[in-house]
Parts: sequence; C-alpha cells; structure tokens
Amino acid sequence: MASITVRNVPDEVHRALRVRAATHGRSTEAEIREILESTVKPQKRLKMGDALAAIGRKYGLKDQDLAFERDRTPAEPMRFE
Repeated sequence: MASITVRNVPDEVHRALRVRAATHGRSTEAEIREILESTVKPQKRLKMGDALAAIGRKYGLKDQDLAFERDRTPAEPMRFE
C-alpha cells in the first residue's frame, strides 16, 4: 500500500481534521484516508456500462437488447509449433 506525506498543512486545517476524526471515532490518519477515498471514488460515479446502456435506451433499445451471455469457454493457449 502506498504512503503519502503532506507538508505545510495549516494548523487550523489540522485541528479541523482532528475534530472531524474524533467525531467519527477514527484516528486523524484514518479520517484523511476516508476523505481521500470518498473524494476520488464517489459512490455516484459514472460507470461506463451504465452510461452506454443509457445511450442505447435513448435510441430505442430495450433491456433485453442490451443483455448478452458472455462466452465462458476457456481460451486456448497459443502454440508456436
């Protein structure tokens, strides 16, 4: 897992982080991880499959038109003979 060092954090920001962490019952470090994760990976982020399905519906495709069975047959390895 990666580590990040953030320098020159203003005292009032650090104090606010400590208060926020205490409110949520976490360490300051755990609170910062939670803030970063929720910011870069929001729950309502756009998912490519959902976006493509919405475009298809806009042009008249039905859900059954968008559903397909994935071929689960194992791939054959390449042969160099």
